[in-house]
Amino acid sequence: MSIDLEQTMMELLINAGEARSCAMLAIQSARKQAWEEADQQLAASQQAAREAHKVQTQLIGLDEGSGKIPITLIMVHAQDHLMTAILCRDLAEEMVLLRKEMYAGAAHGGPHLLDHAAQRSDC
Repeated sequence: MSIDLEQTMMELLINAGEARSCAMLAIQSARKQAWEEADQQLAASQQAAREAHKVQTQLIGLDEGSGKIPITLIMVHAQDHLMTAILCRDLAEEMVLLRKEMYAGAAHGGPHLLDHAAQRSDC
């Protein structure tokens, strides 16, 4: 089975970039308390990461652990983007959940944790 390696790397880069961008948009949406939008962005990030992972899995399968696929700078770059995107998405999910918890506490008469953090002088 042969593949267009350059095209495959671009597909990996594009999907990884989309995953990271959507994760960052989710964080921005959470800051505005736009929870539905944040959840939609997290779902879009997950889908893009899944598509990128499919490409990565295809490459691993074709290589069979024996160096059949040449390692190029663009391949390393694409793998780095995917790893960073997955980490960004994981952290974004936690940040959105934290913001939901903070705002929910404030809505129920509890201390607004975001206000408290802003008042600390040692931050």
